[in-house]
Amino acid sequence: MALRPSFMRLLSQAQDFFRRHWRQALVVRDRLRLSEETFHLLMAAVVGVLGALASVAYSICSQFTQWALLGRAGELVEISQSLPPWQRVMIPTLGGVGAGLVLFLGLRLISNPGLTNLLEVVVAGDGRLRLRPALLNALSSLISISSGASIGREGLIIQLSSTLASKLGQLGALPPYRLRLLVACGAAAGVAATYNAPIAGAVFAAQVVLGNFSMNLFAPLVVSSVVAAVLPRAMFGTIHWYEAPAFEFTRLTELPWFLLLGILAGAFGAGFLRALRFSERMFAKLPLPLPARLGLAGLLVGIIALAHPEAWGNGYVSTSRLLREEPEMLFLLGLFAAKFVATVGTVGAGTVGGVFTPTLFLGAALGALFESLLHLGGFAESLPTGCFALVGMGAMLSATTHFPLLAIIMLFELSLNYSLMPPLMLACVVSTLVAKRLHPESIYSEPLRRHGLELDRESPRLGAATQKTVADLMREPVAPVLETTSFRQMADRFLTSPNNFLPVVDAVGKLVGLVALHDLKEYLNAGQELNGVIALDVMRPPPPCLMPHQRLSEVLPVLLASEQRNVPVVDGKFHLVGTVARMEALGLVSEAITARSSRL
Repeated sequence: MALRPSFMRLLSQAQDFFRRHWRQALVVRDRLRLSEETFHLLMAAVVGVLGALASVAYSICSQFTQWALLGRAGELVEISQSLPPWQRVMIPTLGGVGAGLVLFLGLRLISNPGLTNLLEVVVAGDGRLRLRPALLNALSSLISISSGASIGREGLIIQLSSTLASKLGQLGALPPYRLRLLVACGAAAGVAATYNAPIAGAVFAAQVVLGNFSMNLFAPLVVSSVVAAVLPRAMFGTIHWYEAPAFEFTRLTELPWFLLLGILAGAFGAGFLRALRFSERMFAKLPLPLPARLGLAGLLVGIIALAHPEAWGNGYVSTSRLLREEPEMLFLLGLFAAKFVATVGTVGAGTVGGVFTPTLFLGAALGALFESLLHLGGFAESLPTGCFALVGMGAMLSATTHFPLLAIIMLFELSLNYSLMPPLMLACVVSTLVAKRLHPESIYSEPLRRHGLELDRESPRLGAATQKTVADLMREPVAPVLETTSFRQMADRFLTSPNNFLPVVDAVGKLVGLVALHDLKEYLNAGQELNGVIALDVMRPPPPCLMPHQRLSEVLPVLLASEQRNVPVVDGKFHLVGTVARMEALGLVSEAITARSSRL
């Protein structure tokens, strides 16, 4: 009997030792557990790998398709120049018919393709892109590009990368806000892998796709872009896309020429967008099936290629030549008109692909033509050949996208020529202002506007940030506790997490209250009676909560009044569906107010 007190004392000491070290183990486990930001970065790295693989797969498939259609692989302009006239017309025509048949038959097999526009699934959707429609579009685009269509490959790679990223998130049953972020990471990876431009990829996704440069969103975009750009370099080496002469701008008298070029590019950019819309309407009125419309667009490219073989393809080779040479003015004028009509016809017919690279060619041709006019009049003769073409590329891209920062960074990464940055910056900003004045919609916002959606990424109203919804910022909810959770279990949760409040739910998941860390202090001196204390005894009533559809401008009073780091988000039945980081949301509102004040 004398041994029993000693045994009980030893058992009590063992329990205290275990409980003390178990709590320390919980703290270590919580520290090792991935935070949401870390999880996003890891997912972004995986998406970067997918984007790089999509780019490599395109390169391999493109070579194979060119061998099948043309009998050899290489630059399309050079192949076009070596073909007899009848093949120069027939190949893009048959390619258009084949690409149209893929879409026509494939869409009949896929009863409900869902949303396929990546901007639409981010702006108005839940971030879900279906894989089969994306593969169908990729195959159609591959046939079009390989047969000489005046379209770029970047659209195919961006769409495929974004879809693979979305599918990855869907397989992991991720919530919509994470799916949207993964779609943007896919877009960033697609741009970075296509152009070997990681900065432009991240900026494109942040500015165009998400419309948000906050660090918790921008950091994953950077990771995806870097991974997607580095992997192809390891396989193919570093690719220097465009060569332009270096020149130090030291005199203000040299800049007005680029101001004029910016005005000219803005006018032509707005005209290009209007021409695309007109072409789409004209092709839509034709009583022809899709294969016939795409075949007609291919026939148009083929006929133009009889006089200008440079109409074939995305214009990369011809752009590179314009940066090194100064052709005759009449040739430049014909080349600009030929590529303009070929691109407008190709895109208007519904060909799947991108317009980034064709737009760069149009800008280079416009800049070279402007340079020829100046030299004809005896002006700007000290400026090197090619500088106007390179600046024209950026100005034309800026005019069609309405994002001068994106155009400036893109051209810098493509050329690695810092000496041309001053005139490039000036021309891009001016072209954007002129283009917006003449045509308010950009190449990205116009398709969304037709579906009744808004894409106002640079709104002067107090709304660029505050018009975002709670769903745009929503994260996973703080893991709730049940009404019957014991005091010690709640204490362990507080010890192993940074939260100062724990949500309390009933048996059906409805939010019924909150347990605050501060409220537990009055029970710390209690003894055995703590064993009978549960969450229902110490919880507060549920606070004002947010709902996913609400805008930040509407919930500002709730955010300001809340004591919580993470404000709960509930659905219509008051079930807990997420949280919003209070400081992040208030930071966005503060930035919007500051920007608004500076403009006033």
